[in-house]
Amino acid sequence: MLGFGPHLVMDARGCVSRRLDDLSGLYKLLDSFPSKIGMTKIMPPYVFAHGEPGTAEYGLSGFVLIAESHISIHTFPVTGQVKVDIFSCEQFDVKQAVGLLQDWFKPKKCTHRVLQRGMEFPRRIDLSRDVVEADRARVGGRVRRVAAAPARQRAAQAGTAVAMARRAG
Repeated sequence: MLGFGPHLVMDARGCVSRRLDDLSGLYKLLDSFPSKIGMTKIMPPYVFAHGEPGTAEYGLSGFVLIAESHISIHTFPVTGQVKVDIFSCEQFDVKQAVGLLQDWFKPKKCTHRVLQRGMEFPRRIDLSRDVVEADRARVGGRVRRVAAAPARQRAAQAGTAVAMARRAG
């Protein structure tokens, strides 16, 4: 199987403002959320306020590391927005995760998408051999072509690069 796993990206607006500015509430949400979607929390959440209170930039940010990767949430009380990322090397129920977040933040509008991350990498080490060998063959072909270039041409190219570096410095 190729790929590291799904990455849920959720943007919501028109959220309940008291939830967006509740440091303790965000901590509790991040503390309980992983187990609700079948993931394994490996450390307590880290939650903090940022920006100048009352400005559009002000908000809370929190994340929790999970054995499968991470969950992060960024809130913006003045604009009524929340941004969420859930990245996991294991499949999870996206509808359930989005539903739980919507129940908590109660947005008027919510969009989300799921990206499949790391599709060029096999998750199983025994399957990676084909990918690595194909990359080596491709790179090896380039190395052989460069090595076959006349030495005078390579020296001229190197001299040009050195002269350009001296002018830039």
